[in-house]
Amino acid sequence: MNIFLNTVGIVVVISVIWRLASRRRSIPCPVWLRWLVELDNPFTKTNRAAVIVQHLQIQPGMAVLDAGCGPGRLTIPVARAVGPLGVVVAVDIQSGMLLRTREKARSANLTNIQYLEAGLGKDKLEHNRFDRALMVTVLGEVPNREAALKEVFHALKPGGMLSVTEIIFDPHFQGRDTVIRLAGAVGFRKKAFFGNRVAYTLHLERP
Repeated sequence: MNIFLNTVGIVVVISVIWRLASRRRSIPCPVWLRWLVELDNPFTKTNRAAVIVQHLQIQPGMAVLDAGCGPGRLTIPVARAVGPLGVVVAVDIQSGMLLRTREKARSANLTNIQYLEAGLGKDKLEHNRFDRALMVTVLGEVPNREAALKEVFHALKPGGMLSVTEIIFDPHFQGRDTVIRLAGAVGFRKKAFFGNRVAYTLHLERP
């Protein structure tokens, strides 16, 4: 019990410091803090990898974009879900995060993951390629959120879906109304909503 409380205390302190530092400029989760985002949040099931993947309704053979993949918390289960005939493209601005994802993929004997070191909104993604895209507590870290959403919009196939997950504990938390407004401006339409105002997953469709 004491270990759990100590861990919670450390997480709270780090979150507060990170949130204060992020007021001046957007700061992605540092590589040395990757352990923090590798864990499923114990306070809400909305952000748990299994729940997010379940909502995606992934089929074998799909192409999925993990935009801002971090240490691969979602990349690995999604790669398993799409199977050997599918593909996951893991994108992150930090090479250290991609390295951690590669290590996990090797340990899991997964060979259907491609890696791209790039910032979102820089037009590095192939158009009309993906059936699904993920942005899990990522959008607020991107300096130009509209450009990032526009790039993901064009990377999806018509009828493809973007899943955006946000939780209030994240220093860069984006409210539901903000995400809907930004996504609508680039052409997305709302498809589904899971959770509540402080911890949610929003599905957005490219018409």
